Amino acid sequence: MTIRLYGIKNCDTMKKARAWLDSHGVTYEFHDYKAAGAPKEKLKGWTSEFGWETLLNRAGTTFRKLPDAEKEGLNERKALALMLEQPSMIKRPVLEIDGKVLVGFKPETYAKEVGSPGKRARA
Repeated sequence: MTIRLYGIKNCDTMKKARAWLDSHGVTYEFHDYKAAGAPKEKLKGWTSEFGWETLLNRAGTTFRKLPDAEKEGLNERKALALMLEQPSMIKRPVLEIDGKVLVGFKPETYAKEVGSPGKRARA
């Protein structure tokens, strides 16, 4: 089984998600958007599954600092372009596990969907 966590290393929410996974003995691969960029095909797939509105981190500093003209008339194409250009605009974390994708971090969701090594094989 492969578990892959996507995000930015220094993000506070990412730190919480990684700490949760580590404390529960879950082995995972980490994809850092800052180091490796946002995977375009993955982002398109996540957008199809969840909608660009869910994936676009409007609460983050990067989005809030955009000129109003760039925020106006947002649609899927424009949001994808923004997220690919500035991966800090992607809501974090995104966790892929057994073909399932989780967006954001909630300990109770991770407990339900990820479990612990006693319940699953380690990667």
